[in-house]
Amino acid sequence: MENIFPRVEINLEKIRHNAKILTVLAAKKGISVTGVTKGVAGNLDIANVMIDAGITCLADSKMKNIIRMKKYGLHAKFMLLRTPALSEIKEVVEFVDISMNSELSVIRSLAAEAIKQHKVHSIILMVEMGDLREGIMVRDLPAIIREVIGLKGVHLEGLGTNFACFGGIIPTEQKMIQFSQLAREMQRKFSIIFSYISGGNSANYNWLVNTKKTGLISNLRFGESILLGRETVNGENVPGLYQDAFCLVSEVIEVKSKPSRPFGETGSNAFGERLLFKDNGMMNRAIIGLGRQDVMVKGLEPLQPVDIIGSSSDHIILNAKNMKISPGDLIKFSLNYGALLSVMTSPYIYKKSIYRKSSHAISKNLA
Repeated sequence: MENIFPRVEINLEKIRHNAKILTVLAAKKGISVTGVTKGVAGNLDIANVMIDAGITCLADSKMKNIIRMKKYGLHAKFMLLRTPALSEIKEVVEFVDISMNSELSVIRSLAAEAIKQHKVHSIILMVEMGDLREGIMVRDLPAIIREVIGLKGVHLEGLGTNFACFGGIIPTEQKMIQFSQLAREMQRKFSIIFSYISGGNSANYNWLVNTKKTGLISNLRFGESILLGRETVNGENVPGLYQDAFCLVSEVIEVKSKPSRPFGETGSNAFGERLLFKDNGMMNRAIIGLGRQDVMVKGLEPLQPVDIIGSSSDHIILNAKNMKISPGDLIKFSLNYGALLSVMTSPYIYKKSIYRKSSHAISKNLA
């Protein structure tokens, strides 16, 4: 197994550390953390260390991932991060503990299926706070709550909202106050208490550490912050967390001195792109056996003194500069969230879990 390439090496101790720090930080402000596993395709090793770090609820947007984790016997609640498709209602009721919803027709179907399965399915109503992905408009929320609480087969666990995933809207202090006030108003209006008031995701990190009043917010859904140690509004590193829990490793398959500029009559490449190249003379060029079919190439950063020139479906071409390199040598890359998502869902990339503790110390100071 040591010589399987390309592969992504996963340092589980670093992920455990990140999850623990964030869980403790949130708990000090009365907020629980839901661990989001969609960025790692519901990887069982990673889900396990999130639970070991104190996380009791795991969230994913793919039913296949939730079913696999549930069948594996992980001791956690499982949350479906998106509104269920009507075609998967039966599986949602069977395997999901809590689903996020924004469509009444879907909720009615969940209720009917839950009755068939002799269950009560828990739901969170997603509220639109400006990012314009999923969510119920605020003006429509009371009417929907009124119908939902009258349905047998479903239980309204609370409200949720989302930031910085589609429209890039930041969870500012004002936005979070508005959402908290809305939750308070709905609880008072319908004489109910919400178990979950889920205020956002890794984009909420700065709000979490800076706010003096969390209001009714009781839950945040952290994925990228746990996995890559970053907040997602500005892409900044979170102090005290590891950013290098994942490393992509690929093997060099060709090294040649070639011109820096393609020669001959030019047209579009295999992806319909027309590229321009500067003539910088002869270049020490290397190719690795990895391409766009495997990874979002623009999300890679080489950890050795090479530059990515470009890529095709199954090749990445590098400017190896003055590096002495031969076929069989290994090139390593760090990944952003998009690249991580692509490699973890690619069947062509081997996933290698590393259980050893981190080899270097890290500051425990948090912002």
